Amino acid sequence: MADSYPRAVVAAADGRIFDHPTLAMLAWDGDCWRQPLPEELIQLPKGSDLFVMPGRVPYAVDVDNDEPVPVEGDEDTGVLQTVAAFIAPAYLKLLHPAYDTQEGAPDLTLYSYAAVGWQNGHFVVPAVRVDADKRQDPYRFDIVEVEKGVRQLRTAHPQNRAIEHVEHCALVYHCRAAQNFFLGRWEAPLPAASQCNAACVGCISDQSGSTFVANHERMKIPSRAEDLIELACLHLARVPNGVVSFGQGCEGEPLMQPKVLEDTVRGIRERTQAGVVNLNSNASLPRIVGRLADAGLDSIRISLNSAQPDLYRAYYKPRGYDFSHVLQSAKEMSERGRYVSLNYFVFAGVSDSPREIDALSQFIEDGGVNLIQLRNLNIDPELYLRVLGETAVEEPIGVLAMVHTLRRRFPQLRFGYFNPPKTKFGRAGPLPGAELALDVDG
Repeated sequence: MADSYPRAVVAAADGRIFDHPTLAMLAWDGDCWRQPLPEELIQLPKGSDLFVMPGRVPYAVDVDNDEPVPVEGDEDTGVLQTVAAFIAPAYLKLLHPAYDTQEGAPDLTLYSYAAVGWQNGHFVVPAVRVDADKRQDPYRFDIVEVEKGVRQLRTAHPQNRAIEHVEHCALVYHCRAAQNFFLGRWEAPLPAASQCNAACVGCISDQSGSTFVANHERMKIPSRAEDLIELACLHLARVPNGVVSFGQGCEGEPLMQPKVLEDTVRGIRERTQAGVVNLNSNASLPRIVGRLADAGLDSIRISLNSAQPDLYRAYYKPRGYDFSHVLQSAKEMSERGRYVSLNYFVFAGVSDSPREIDALSQFIEDGGVNLIQLRNLNIDPELYLRVLGETAVEEPIGVLAMVHTLRRRFPQLRFGYFNPPKTKFGRAGPLPGAELALDVDG
């Protein structure tokens, strides 16, 4: 018989994960605890991971009384811990776990923490797939084939420092973009910069002064233009509709290397017109962005946690630039007919607040945005809200409703998760008919 509700999932003191026999799943929308709606839940996607959240007491719903209660352990389990899901790429998290943080609990490391439950024989999470592209599905990566590609390119290009760095990312950090380069498919990285002009709270390559370590080390030596040109042209020559991108997680801000970037873009376009040359960036230097567009840059993906300047500054901690420069960079690209994406870090409670939706709508209109890449913000939820301040959350309407609102306001706006090839530059997904459904472009 089918379960009438998803059950709570918790972990014993020793890390064993199990579902509770009588308590229902509870989640947090950034403002209050609530049960997920049936249309918000999907089976845990293949390639996702389950994490324990130390020092967090899990909460669930007592179905008899319809009220939240702490989930208590016994002699067999010990003190119970909250469980969260780190969802596979191309899926957007809709709700956080419901928990109470104990005194002295450590800040959580830089992952995205989604609520998780158990129903009808499998784990369920509040999430939606926002991109049909399979370029980073974890189960599509065979490390043996990656290592084979590494050996081949190491032999063919022994002096290329950029390829050597990408090799490290592929084998040590298991970066999917780096691995795709050695597999000869989809999007390849062009890591260029070792410095940054922002101090993002959730930076994955620099957490100096933080209570936790970064996910990996930032590259120490900037790349040479000749190495990046060779890497890019190699990839675009063997990958139909390929994409190459500056601005990877192992970098600082690529715009801090303006001459290298401009020389690289010009060098690529002197050799080939194939594929897409893309820049993932904080978009802090609009004059440089304009020069890159004139040199042949096809697209830019601008990272943004919020379109409200005060919330943006609180998270990015910009040095030598401000939010107005970010918007101007979008204009520099759109006015030249180039493609503009937002790498929009979605956080339930903040992103779906009406004030944020209005501010984002204004940015989309003023900046000529073509695509919003809906990305999960990898950060301790409570840390993020402490950084933004108590006014950041204001009557959130739900993440799916937020997306639906933007699609009504901007019918031609695309939604996704990855940098698209040129063949998809002009495509916009249809407005879904169901109130809380999100269709995915194939």
